[in-house]
Amino acid sequence: MTKVLILDFGSQYTQLIARKIRELGVYSEILPFSTPLAAIRKAKPAALVLSGGPQSVYGKNAPHPDKGIFELGVPILGICYGVQLMAHFLGGEVVASKEREYGFASLRVLDRSGLLARVKDREQVWMSHGDRLERVPAGFRLTGSTANTRAAVIEDSDRKFYGVQFHPEVIHTKEGRKVLANFLFREAGLEGDWTIASFVDRKVREIRKTVGDGKVICGLSGGVDSLVTSLLLHKAVGRRLTCIFIDNGLLRKGQYEALMEAFRHKFALKVVGIDASDMFLDKLRGVVSPERKRKTIGRLFIHLFEREAMRLGGAEFLAQGTIYPDVIESNPVKGPSSVIKSHHNVGGLPKGLTFKLVEPLRELFKDEVRALALELGVDADFIHQHPFPGPGLAVRLIGEVNRESLEILRAADDIVLQEVHDAGIYGKLWQAFAVLLPVRSVGVMGDRRTYHRVVVIRLVQSTDGMTANWYPVPAKILGRMSTRIVNEVRGVNRVVYDVTGKPPGTIEWE
Repeated sequence: MTKVLILDFGSQYTQLIARKIRELGVYSEILPFSTPLAAIRKAKPAALVLSGGPQSVYGKNAPHPDKGIFELGVPILGICYGVQLMAHFLGGEVVASKEREYGFASLRVLDRSGLLARVKDREQVWMSHGDRLERVPAGFRLTGSTANTRAAVIEDSDRKFYGVQFHPEVIHTKEGRKVLANFLFREAGLEGDWTIASFVDRKVREIRKTVGDGKVICGLSGGVDSLVTSLLLHKAVGRRLTCIFIDNGLLRKGQYEALMEAFRHKFALKVVGIDASDMFLDKLRGVVSPERKRKTIGRLFIHLFEREAMRLGGAEFLAQGTIYPDVIESNPVKGPSSVIKSHHNVGGLPKGLTFKLVEPLRELFKDEVRALALELGVDADFIHQHPFPGPGLAVRLIGEVNRESLEILRAADDIVLQEVHDAGIYGKLWQAFAVLLPVRSVGVMGDRRTYHRVVVIRLVQSTDGMTANWYPVPAKILGRMSTRIVNEVRGVNRVVYDVTGKPPGTIEWE
């Protein structure tokens, strides 16, 4: 299978490069910029992409790869920082610009024989850089420019080296898909042989090779990620897979009972149900820090999995529905990026883990997981349900987790979902939920003063969970939600609406 490796230099758009290349039918993986040359060579990439990044190539701690990547004999595309790095290594000159170029620019196409074939002249591109390429390296020709960037596109068709100063992977670059396609197919001569069906076949083979004759347990959360993981495992190892669904007391109203029914009958999985709500609430008593919540929940999940594995006769493998956004937000494993928050199944795992992890979805984005679920025969209604965090309502209840607060939040959250469904907007949203704040406000109910809790309504739209926009919900729908929550949920007298995107916020509040 054709593979493109993306070396990550810390760009906020690196994940988009991987997604766009996969959408074009070519399998891609992201590696840290510091990956040893031997490891890159062993991976046998058909091409390399050098991502953007926030630093200067000549900076004191600038991320530099092994210069030997330019001697591998494979086509290379440098994007933003990546093109500057390429020029810096190959004899060009990069200097600091007097003015940082950030935002929209118009691309002047000077040569359509290569990377810019069929690209419209004067089309919009997205710029984000402070340095500029002053002198083009020998062997390159200049094929595109903007008003502020003379060397916006450079090409060396003999060595198959290409560079663009703009970001072709973002939606703001109108002809970006054509630029990437030209690099992959026209210039690098690759084949688009990656599909979700081929991913299934490859992962099943990998799982069988990894697990051998061993037993596997898979933690089900009720979401599509863990379900798809379990279906892949079931396809690979059959009855040697036991799924575990834990009622941690942090689920939505009626969620545990409904999902147990679906897992056992609709999907024919071997599922063990465990009621551990008292145990989780006891461990969370007094815990306020979001990171401590996630890690406490993660450790307790593992403890219960280990206990169940012993009861089942020693399963040595633990399968999890970890997906790529979980990894990116929990650990700077791909490039010099920052930790945003620990996901309970990534940053929350104990160091002395006795299981060997199996995470077949670790490099997939959410939209790819949903496409995979469809390939595996999962109903569309289940596939397109809104994501629900592994730590459940614990990360939607700000402050200490206790039964009283959970009852309030669970009731408010149920009303939000009811109204979203009734209004016919569920399918337009990525997530819809309620958040309970650890503050009280003064109110008047029935001519009496009240001093009750505050509920936040959060409705967002997104494609993959990496970025999100708040949804401009009609005032009538929002008013109905507010009225019902205040009237029907005892202990709440104020409702507010969250109008924060991601970034700067995250989708969940904790």
